[in-house]
Amino acid sequence: MVKYIIKRLLLSILIVVGVTLIIYLLIRFMPLNYFDTKYAAQLSQGTMTQEQVDNFKRLSHVLVEYNVYADRFGLSYIEGYWDWLINALQGNFGESFKYQDTVMNVIKNNMWTSFGIAIAATVLQFAIAIPLGITAATHQYGAFDYIATVLVIMGISLPTFFFGLLVLWLFAEKLNWFPISGMVSANKNYMGFARVLDIVHHMILPVLTLVILSIGGLMRYTRTNMLEVLNADYIRTARAKGCSEHTVIYRHAFRNTLIPVVTMLAGILPSLFGGAMITEQVFGLPGIGGKAYDALKEGDIPFVMGYNAFLAVLSVLGTLLSDLMYAVVDPRVKITK
Repeated sequence: MVKYIIKRLLLSILIVVGVTLIIYLLIRFMPLNYFDTKYAAQLSQGTMTQEQVDNFKRLSHVLVEYNVYADRFGLSYIEGYWDWLINALQGNFGESFKYQDTVMNVIKNNMWTSFGIAIAATVLQFAIAIPLGITAATHQYGAFDYIATVLVIMGISLPTFFFGLLVLWLFAEKLNWFPISGMVSANKNYMGFARVLDIVHHMILPVLTLVILSIGGLMRYTRTNMLEVLNADYIRTARAKGCSEHTVIYRHAFRNTLIPVVTMLAGILPSLFGGAMITEQVFGLPGIGGKAYDALKEGDIPFVMGYNAFLAVLSVLGTLLSDLMYAVVDPRVKITK
């Protein structure tokens, strides 16, 4: 087990390096960056020259001066990435142009809002989708199966921005049950438990949106795997031996259904800390996803690089944890290589 983990960690390092290199090259090939966007009006009005803007870029290490030979063969990009990688390994991801703070501080200060919303949505997603999938599988082609399938497919098909705006229009504008945006009431100064309740009140609609749009995939995944397991020989043997239907479903079939479901754990870790860009934009939440979206629009290279590297590391760790969880849910799986 230890040998396997070490081997996977070394492989994960190579994957992270490759992913961050690709991200860096894509960002460097962007037609605009933060300074071009910021000073676009001054350039068009003639109050600034392109040379002055380029000087800002050089001072901020966005544009690195190399000779023509190096630029021609892309060495400036490789050397720029190498400088970024060395600093990143030392915990220095640079300073965000837009937010005027270090990239790590911006991520640490804003990711917990995204985490709170994501963890609540994930818990509810699993608590609702898995029982729905099991019930739909045990009542295959019944009324419940058809109704649940139609509803979850509708949820999968709806775009996040459309459903989020629909929820806001109904529950916030028409019924006035919930606030339209933000995390706290701007005109109130709640303290203690009252503040917690105020935050929860603001989080209900974003969490509701994430849950409804995400349970469909997990529910269908659980249903499909459950149907395959229920047709296995050992399930028929358990029933023939006189086991109750509850024991057959939840003790024998459900545990084996978890094996493919564990694969989904690989994507949970980055989603918990990475934020939901569209949802945070719709509901005006100060999460890391919204910050990353605004930084990307304005070409904030240090923040976009740091944020994507953060997601890459979480994705690799999530995949490793998913592989290790196979041995937990299925004793037959032995990780020896």
